Amino acid sequence: MGWLWSLIVGAIIGVIAGAITGRGNSMGWIANIIAGLVGSAIGQALLGTWGPSLAGMALIPSILGAVILVIIVSLILGRKKA
Repeated sequence: MGWLWSLIVGAIIGVIAGAITGRGNSMGWIANIIAGLVGSAIGQALLGTWGPSLAGMALIPSILGAVILVIIVSLILGRKKA
């Protein structure tokens, strides 16, 4: 059951990152979950595990990591389309 909370929190983090970057409308739920989970790992690796935590994820570093991930991925995918 812990994995379900991780998916839900990952989706929320991905949605927040998409809203901050302005690229959330083009992302589906699966992409939001992946961005949230991978962004959480990146953010916690770079910034540590400070601040409030939910489902084992430090929220502020996780959101910042997801924002970084969404920006990098959108830049890479944007260049491929051009």
